[in-house]
Amino acid sequence: MSWEPEIEELHHRQELAHRMGGSEKVARQHEFGKLTIRERIELVVDAGTFHEIGTTAGVAVYDEFGELLDFTPSNFVFGTAEIDGRPVMVSGDDFTVRGGSADASIKGKRDRAEGLALELGLPHVRLVDGMGGGGSVKTIEMAGRTYIPELSGWEKIVQHLGVSPSVSLALGSVAGIGAARVATAHYSLIVKDTAQMMIAGPALVEYAGGEPMTKFELGASSIHTSNGAIDDEVDTEEEAMERARRFLSYLPTSIHELPTRIEPADDPKRRDEELIGAVPREPRRVYKMRTIVETVFDQDTFFEIGRGWGKSIVTGLARLDGYPVVVFAEDPYIYGGGWTADSCRKLIRLVDLASTFHLPIVHLEDCPGFLIGKKSEDEATIRFGSQALAALGQATVPFSCVVIRKAFGVAGAANNKPGAEPMRWAWPSGDWGSLPIEGGIEVAYKAELAEVDDPDGHLAAITERLNRVRSPHRSAEFFEIENIIDPRDTRTELCRWINLVWPTLRPGPQSFTYRP
Repeated sequence: MSWEPEIEELHHRQELAHRMGGSEKVARQHEFGKLTIRERIELVVDAGTFHEIGTTAGVAVYDEFGELLDFTPSNFVFGTAEIDGRPVMVSGDDFTVRGGSADASIKGKRDRAEGLALELGLPHVRLVDGMGGGGSVKTIEMAGRTYIPELSGWEKIVQHLGVSPSVSLALGSVAGIGAARVATAHYSLIVKDTAQMMIAGPALVEYAGGEPMTKFELGASSIHTSNGAIDDEVDTEEEAMERARRFLSYLPTSIHELPTRIEPADDPKRRDEELIGAVPREPRRVYKMRTIVETVFDQDTFFEIGRGWGKSIVTGLARLDGYPVVVFAEDPYIYGGGWTADSCRKLIRLVDLASTFHLPIVHLEDCPGFLIGKKSEDEATIRFGSQALAALGQATVPFSCVVIRKAFGVAGAANNKPGAEPMRWAWPSGDWGSLPIEGGIEVAYKAELAEVDDPDGHLAAITERLNRVRSPHRSAEFFEIENIIDPRDTRTELCRWINLVWPTLRPGPQSFTYRP
């Protein structure tokens, strides 16, 4: 006799599992503009590569003779797949089964997904929808007891941050442990109109004494992409999947490999004439730093991260001559490019990402220093700024800087990497010092100005005198800046640099791990 009857039963159980929460629940998911977990997986991975693990785990109902009557699958689906031909772990909540809560989950599936991603050194794409495996009040009745909260398996998620890239996508009303799973990743996304993220839902907030509000008012994408809890928002799930794939394309599979260089489609010696006039001569006039970023790096490769928060610093990934790099640059449109508490927090995460996954760092600098004033003091800007400078100092990858315009004060010192031999260039528009001349003359020459009959005229004379010695060429004479370059040569210089430093990169773990 063969085992065909058992195989037929297996196929039947697999068919039941693929029905998820049933046709009505699936239709309801679609009515809310959301895809099912299986549709999401097929959308984010290479076609035909998903190999599911634990398909038939769930809750079965049998008759008195032991025959299967009904089967409800676990509301967590996971397995291995490929993205751009590289292996990954992909997992996600099935909201059609008990809203993704612990009531219908098989705890071992989540733990196994995280454990395998860690042990195999695979990037992990988490598709979070609902409680993310957290419990609900109904869990108490089903279990017949309450339980002391514990984060079983959480150490695997944290350890994975130091091993392989992770991407978390908030694709529905995410709360509790689900929210923590979104935030504990190298890159996170939320879909604008169909997803929200909350520590707890509106009912619990109101019970705890809060004001009645909707889940949109409590956890809309605009809230969390402006406070840094989530990196970026997108309009559709399709866009979320595309951005997840693109983010991973810049990173290695694990720390035991170097990032992949792609065949460059852009001439490393390309010179763009608009760069010679990109920076206005008037120091108070602004310009578009993103245009410079997009011009200097390989065309169409700049992948911005965290555009909605910490806005005075632009951060992201890009390529130079096909090599992936991390890039940050001050935005003169936001506080003149001054470093804020939030922008420093954003920069720390970016630098940690670079160190963990062996990505060289490029800084296009126009930094007037830390943002000053009462708000900055209230937000402990100097604390987060010091942490950002420490992260740069601890970075284990090559660093380079092009001073586009300003480099003032403690934050302005981020043109250098202490203890290393970074490559630095400055445009003729470079202007630096302990503080800007315009803001310090009155203080420095206060006594002298008090003794003259025409303080305004005397101040103008002092300013003219000082301006004659603030040229970057004077600093180059003393080798305080290595090279003054034609802005149109910036790309060529950076491409030459990346080819010099890339062979110095070594795969492997860092002395400290990534901090979410």
